[in-house]
Amino acid sequence: MSLKIGLNLTENYSINFSTSKRSEKQIKYIVLHYTGMKKESKAIEKLCDEKSKVSSHYFIKNNGKVLRFVPDLYEAWHAGKSSWKNLKSLNKNSIGIEINNPGHQHGYKKFDQKQIYSLKKLLKYLIKKYKIKKKNILGHSDIAPYRKKDPGEKFPWNELYRFNLCHGYKLNKKNIKKFRKIKLNLIEQRKFLKNLYKMGYSRFDNRLFNKKKSILVKAFQRRFRQDLIDGKIDKECFLISKNL
Repeated sequence: MSLKIGLNLTENYSINFSTSKRSEKQIKYIVLHYTGMKKESKAIEKLCDEKSKVSSHYFIKNNGKVLRFVPDLYEAWHAGKSSWKNLKSLNKNSIGIEINNPGHQHGYKKFDQKQIYSLKKLLKYLIKKYKIKKKNILGHSDIAPYRKKDPGEKFPWNELYRFNLCHGYKLNKKNIKKFRKIKLNLIEQRKFLKNLYKMGYSRFDNRLFNKKKSILVKAFQRRFRQDLIDGKIDKECFLISKNL
């Protein structure tokens, strides 16, 4: 099958989806994942295996070829326990795209340019078809920061932003880098977290402040400050969060 944008798709249906059909208007988000498995063939097998209870709508292979596992108007099982803004469980309102990559547990590596080329074409098509806002192009670690790291700090979010395919900040990177590692007081840290909550990140129990804070900050950094993932709120992160 070939989309109008010239992207060739291979239908490779997965049985793992909810059978009730949804309307096009319900599709408001796109969630990007990496597979996190050693072998591409095993990742494909898992996403189509009835026992795994997981799937995605699309799968981008190492060579850039795209498989479609679940038609867009059906709910694939890719997000799991997740939240963004006032939504719980984003499966109902999203399209999931898996990009083959071994992930942090199996020798995490840069994504192949063939994969990113196909992803950009696919995103352009889906954003236009379902009128999806750029702010609603998310990573799995955005909607499930306390249990997921994908697509991770090697994923080229900045490249997608340059092509107007996701949300990003408009600050000069060289200018704001001088604020890196400048510590914030507790009031400023809480303002930073409020900025994240406004964006859509999930709140956490303040009794677990130190533990949960670090995890949430790392999720933010994997997306918006990828060259230093330390879980610490510094002034650079704060300025980025204000701009977003």
